Amino acid sequence: MSLERAVRAKIAGKRNPEMDKEAQEWIEAITGDKFPASESYEDVLKDGQVLCKLINILAPNSVAKVNSSGGQFKFMENINNFQKALIAYGVPDIDVFQTVDLYEKKDISNVTNTIFAIGRAAYKHPEFKGPFLGPKPADECKRDFTDEQLKAGQTIVGLQAGSNKGATQAGQNLGAGRKILLGK
Repeated sequence: MSLERAVRAKIAGKRNPEMDKEAQEWIEAITGDKFPASESYEDVLKDGQVLCKLINILAPNSVAKVNSSGGQFKFMENINNFQKALIAYGVPDIDVFQTVDLYEKKDISNVTNTIFAIGRAAYKHPEFKGPFLGPKPADECKRDFTDEQLKAGQTIVGLQAGSNKGATQAGQNLGAGRKILLGK
Protein backbone atom coordinates (compact mmCIF):
# COMPACT_ATOMS: atom_id res chain seq x y z
CA MET A 1 0.00 0.00 0.00
CA SER A 2 1.36 3.40 -0.90
CA LEU A 3 2.09 5.95 1.80
CA GLU A 4 -0.55 8.37 0.49
CA ARG A 5 -3.22 5.66 0.56
CA ALA A 6 -2.17 4.64 4.07
CA VAL A 7 -2.42 8.25 5.29
CA ARG A 8 -5.87 8.65 3.69
CA ALA A 9 -7.04 5.41 5.28
CA LYS A 10 -5.80 6.54 8.69
CA ILE A 11 -7.58 9.91 8.40
CA ALA A 12 -10.77 8.21 7.21
CA GLY A 13 -10.52 5.85 10.18
CA LYS A 14 -10.60 8.81 12.59
CA ARG A 15 -13.94 9.95 11.19
CA ASN A 16 -16.97 9.16 13.31
CA PRO A 17 -20.26 9.18 11.33
CA GLU A 18 -22.34 9.57 14.52
CA MET A 19 -20.41 12.73 15.48
CA ASP A 20 -20.84 14.08 11.94
CA LYS A 21 -24.59 13.43 12.17
CA GLU A 22 -24.83 15.04 15.61
CA ALA A 23 -22.89 18.11 14.41
CA GLN A 24 -25.09 18.36 11.30
CA GLU A 25 -28.29 18.17 13.39
CA TRP A 26 -26.96 20.87 15.73
CA ILE A 27 -26.10 23.18 12.82
CA GLU A 28 -29.55 22.58 11.32
CA ALA A 29 -31.22 23.37 14.66
CA ILE A 30 -29.26 26.62 15.10
CA THR A 31 -29.54 27.92 11.54
CA GLY A 32 -33.03 26.60 10.86
CA ASP A 33 -31.91 25.24 7.47
CA LYS A 34 -31.88 21.54 6.64
CA PHE A 35 -28.93 20.12 4.72
CA PRO A 36 -29.97 18.91 1.23
CA ALA A 37 -30.43 15.13 1.25
CA SER A 38 -28.62 14.84 -2.07
CA GLU A 39 -25.41 16.44 -0.72
CA SER A 40 -22.95 15.04 1.79
CA TYR A 41 -22.16 16.74 5.09
CA GLU A 42 -18.75 17.99 3.96
CA ASP A 43 -20.06 19.25 0.59
CA VAL A 44 -22.66 21.44 2.31
CA LEU A 45 -20.00 22.94 4.59
CA LYS A 46 -17.32 23.27 1.90
CA ASP A 47 -18.14 26.80 0.70
CA GLY A 48 -18.20 28.17 4.27
CA GLN A 49 -21.60 29.85 3.90
CA VAL A 50 -23.37 27.59 6.39
CA LEU A 51 -20.52 27.96 8.88
CA CYS A 52 -20.56 31.76 8.58
CA LYS A 53 -24.33 31.76 9.12
CA LEU A 54 -23.84 29.57 12.20
CA ILE A 55 -21.26 31.86 13.83
CA ASN A 56 -23.29 34.96 12.92
CA ILE A 57 -26.25 33.49 14.83
CA LEU A 58 -24.09 32.60 17.84
CA ALA A 59 -22.23 35.94 17.78
CA PRO A 60 -24.05 38.48 15.57
CA ASN A 61 -21.97 40.32 12.97
CA SER A 62 -18.91 38.11 13.51
CA VAL A 63 -18.49 37.64 9.76
CA ALA A 64 -19.46 40.87 8.04
CA LYS A 65 -19.43 39.64 4.43
CA VAL A 66 -20.30 36.12 3.38
CA ASN A 67 -19.38 35.34 -0.22
CA SER A 68 -22.05 33.37 -2.07
CA SER A 69 -20.26 33.32 -5.41
CA GLY A 70 -16.86 34.07 -6.85
CA GLY A 71 -15.15 30.73 -6.91
CA GLN A 72 -12.63 28.86 -4.86
CA PHE A 73 -10.79 31.80 -3.28
CA LYS A 74 -13.98 33.54 -2.15
CA PHE A 75 -15.22 30.33 -0.52
CA MET A 76 -11.87 29.81 1.18
CA GLU A 77 -12.13 33.41 2.39
CA ASN A 78 -15.49 32.47 3.99
CA ILE A 79 -13.77 29.63 5.84
CA ASN A 80 -10.90 31.90 6.97
CA ASN A 81 -13.36 34.55 8.21
CA PHE A 82 -15.26 31.82 10.06
CA GLN A 83 -12.04 30.65 11.72
CA LYS A 84 -11.17 34.18 12.86
CA ALA A 85 -14.68 34.60 14.27
CA LEU A 86 -14.33 31.30 16.15
CA ILE A 87 -11.22 32.47 17.95
CA ALA A 88 -12.94 35.75 18.82
CA TYR A 89 -15.93 33.73 20.12
CA GLY A 90 -13.68 31.83 22.53
CA VAL A 91 -12.83 28.60 20.73
CA PRO A 92 -9.18 27.72 21.51
CA ASP A 93 -6.87 28.13 18.52
CA ILE A 94 -5.78 24.50 18.80
CA ASP A 95 -9.37 23.31 18.23
CA VAL A 96 -9.78 25.21 14.93
CA PHE A 97 -9.36 23.16 11.74
CA GLN A 98 -7.13 24.16 8.82
CA THR A 99 -8.87 25.57 5.73
CA VAL A 100 -7.67 22.67 3.55
CA ASP A 101 -9.14 20.16 6.02
CA LEU A 102 -12.57 21.27 4.83
CA TYR A 103 -12.12 22.77 1.38
CA GLU A 104 -10.00 19.91 0.02
CA LYS A 105 -11.66 17.34 2.31
CA LYS A 106 -8.30 16.42 3.83
CA ASP A 107 -9.58 15.80 7.37
CA ILE A 108 -13.33 16.15 7.91
CA SER A 109 -13.04 14.71 11.44
CA ASN A 110 -11.07 17.86 12.36
CA VAL A 111 -13.94 19.99 11.03
CA THR A 112 -16.44 18.04 13.13
CA ASN A 113 -14.22 18.39 16.21
CA THR A 114 -14.15 22.17 15.63
CA ILE A 115 -17.96 22.24 15.48
CA PHE A 116 -18.03 20.39 18.82
CA ALA A 117 -15.56 22.98 20.17
CA ILE A 118 -18.03 25.71 19.13
CA GLY A 119 -20.71 23.81 21.03
CA ARG A 120 -18.51 23.76 24.14
CA ALA A 121 -17.69 27.47 23.78
CA ALA A 122 -21.41 28.29 23.51
CA TYR A 123 -21.90 27.16 27.13
CA LYS A 124 -19.73 30.08 28.24
CA HIS A 125 -22.01 32.63 26.58
CA PRO A 126 -25.03 33.26 28.83
CA GLU A 127 -26.88 35.06 26.01
CA PHE A 128 -27.05 31.77 24.08
CA LYS A 129 -29.96 29.65 25.32
CA GLY A 130 -29.36 26.51 23.28
CA PRO A 131 -29.53 23.96 21.89
CA PHE A 132 -26.05 22.96 22.99
CA LEU A 133 -23.64 20.45 21.47
CA GLY A 134 -21.46 18.13 23.51
CA PRO A 135 -20.78 18.06 27.23
CA LYS A 136 -20.69 21.21 29.32
CA PRO A 137 -17.10 22.21 30.18
CA ALA A 138 -16.20 22.00 33.85
CA ASP A 139 -16.25 25.19 35.85
CA GLU A 140 -13.42 26.16 38.16
CA CYS A 141 -13.60 24.42 41.53
CA LYS A 142 -11.63 26.73 43.78
CA ARG A 143 -10.82 25.39 47.23
CA ASP A 144 -9.75 27.42 50.23
CA PHE A 145 -7.61 25.59 52.77
CA THR A 146 -6.63 26.98 56.14
CA ASP A 147 -2.96 27.33 57.05
CA GLU A 148 -3.43 24.49 59.53
CA GLN A 149 -4.72 22.14 56.80
CA LEU A 150 -1.83 23.06 54.50
CA LYS A 151 0.76 22.37 57.24
CA ALA A 152 -0.88 19.04 58.04
CA GLY A 153 -0.58 18.07 54.37
CA GLN A 154 3.18 18.70 54.37
CA THR A 155 3.78 15.99 56.98
CA ILE A 156 2.12 13.22 54.98
CA VAL A 157 4.26 11.16 52.62
CA GLY A 158 2.48 10.57 49.35
CA LEU A 159 2.19 6.89 48.51
CA GLN A 160 1.67 7.22 44.77
CA ALA A 161 5.17 5.88 44.17
CA GLY A 162 4.91 3.28 46.96
CA SER A 163 5.94 3.25 50.58
CA ASN A 164 9.18 4.78 51.81
CA LYS A 165 9.39 2.75 55.02
CA GLY A 166 12.83 1.22 55.48
CA ALA A 167 14.03 2.29 52.07
CA THR A 168 17.78 2.83 51.94
CA GLN A 169 20.45 2.30 49.35
CA ALA A 170 22.57 0.22 51.68
CA GLY A 171 23.73 -3.01 50.13
CA GLN A 172 22.92 -2.07 46.58
CA ASN A 173 25.56 -2.84 44.02
CA LEU A 174 24.79 -1.50 40.59
CA GLY A 175 27.54 -2.37 38.13
CA ALA A 176 31.23 -2.08 38.74
CA GLY A 177 32.51 0.30 41.39
CA ARG A 178 34.64 3.33 40.52
CA LYS A 179 38.33 2.78 40.53
CA ILE A 180 40.18 5.89 41.57
CA LEU A 181 43.87 5.60 40.92
CA LEU A 182 45.99 8.15 42.74
CA GLY A 183 49.41 9.15 41.55
CA LYS A 184 49.15 8.14 37.94
